[in-house]
Amino acid sequence: MAEAALDAVRRELREFPAAARELSVPLAVPYLDEPPTPLHFYRDWVCPNRPCIIRNALQHWPALQKWSFPYLRWGLPWGVLGGTLWYLGRLKVLSSRATVGSTEVSVAVTPDGYADAVRGNRFVMPAERRLPLSCVLDVLEGQAQHPGVLYVQKQCSNLPTELPQLLSDLEPHVPWASEALGKMPDAVNFWLGEAAAVTSLHKDHYENLYCVVSGEKRFLLHPPSDRPFIPYELYTPATYQLTQEGSFKMVDEEAMEKVPWIPLDPLAPDLARYPNYSQARALCCTVQAGEMLYLPALWFHHVQQSHGCIAVNYWYDMEYDLKYSYFQLLDSLTKASGLD
Repeated sequence: MAEAALDAVRRELREFPAAARELSVPLAVPYLDEPPTPLHFYRDWVCPNRPCIIRNALQHWPALQKWSFPYLRWGLPWGVLGGTLWYLGRLKVLSSRATVGSTEVSVAVTPDGYADAVRGNRFVMPAERRLPLSCVLDVLEGQAQHPGVLYVQKQCSNLPTELPQLLSDLEPHVPWASEALGKMPDAVNFWLGEAAAVTSLHKDHYENLYCVVSGEKRFLLHPPSDRPFIPYELYTPATYQLTQEGSFKMVDEEAMEKVPWIPLDPLAPDLARYPNYSQARALCCTVQAGEMLYLPALWFHHVQQSHGCIAVNYWYDMEYDLKYSYFQLLDSLTKASGLD
């Protein structure tokens, strides 16, 4: 009797994602040609938990025109660097002054570009180094070398805490989103890294407004309703350490509890090991410079980027309402049924 009931639960869980897609999940991520009003944003996107890409939402940001590598290094726009050798000499004078490029930032360093990801039987976090932003730019421009793959991705409001000089080039929050959500963002994060830097598949408990300033980001998305097809396992946490010789070693974090994480690479899924994932349906989109992605809370996402892509995102804490409770129920049933 118990096994029959469990089989019935598994059957319903396998059918649920298709029913949810038919009701509310778009076939592709929709585009808006301008920012929505607070009412429309809340009614049409936040409440139904639907992503969208918003064009013309950043046009008033000075960052969109200013944030080049020379600007981040010297505080100078691209056009200025078209000058004479005299001006290049002038840059050497400027280098003695406090610039954005001289500011130290937290940099995630990994051997393969995957920070916070499953490697073997470990959940591995990146080595973290404090480097002047100019050193990161040197590596991105091929003027210097550094072991591993570099990614400025500290997710604790690193823009105001580490690079406050850049705050005047953008807004401290997204006004229409803040009004719709009834709160200010919990964090404003700055992202800059190599093309090899990849964010593994995961979800966040935040309403995420992801703004690309330069380059592009490629997102692979799954709605929360695909949870029955997305595997989780428990992993011993570890951290990469960078040795003096420039090699990497994993060091277990013995004081930490095991971490539940998704072991699957959605770009090359091991369907022999995770056959249920073949029934999941991903949405893929590319967010270009000047565009903003609204990524709803609890959506699974995997992220790649163009080399040297510069982005800023705003995290607004989600509401822990009935929608969240329903997801928790779906998550619990998936685990209890053995579909994981």
